[in-house]
Amino acid sequence: MTMPEAWRTIYIASGIWQGAGWASIMYTAALANASQDLREAAQLDGANILQQIRVVEWPAIKDIVIIQFILQAGNIMSIGFEKAYALQTDLNLASSEIISTYVYKQGLISGNFSFSTAVGLFNTIINVILLLSVNKIVAKMNDGQGL
Repeated sequence: MTMPEAWRTIYIASGIWQGAGWASIMYTAALANASQDLREAAQLDGANILQQIRVVEWPAIKDIVIIQFILQAGNIMSIGFEKAYALQTDLNLASSEIISTYVYKQGLISGNFSFSTAVGLFNTIINVILLLSVNKIVAKMNDGQGL
């Protein structure tokens, strides 16, 4: 945590580790919904593993993948205040400053409420635009069905 160049790697790796557990629960539950009869029929017909994934497993998890994609795209600009602030030190401040911690420091510590509100509003507007754009892209790819 004393090396500024290592902060991004630590932050990204901890985010992947943090999200892997939740994602594995959701995708396992969605895969449990896949038809066992269809899976057995595909195996008996001689389908290889990639064909089984494409025909049996993918339709079972496609909706979960789409919902997760849309939700994660909406959170691109807000990567999480708590973890970033907890990992910040004076030594890695140059690389660990994100929009959320900047707004906190400008608004609550420096007392610049109007500027921090404007930055937060801009961040929210960008999130909404990204969310609507991804939803339209997903709707075009998914036969007109978005979130």
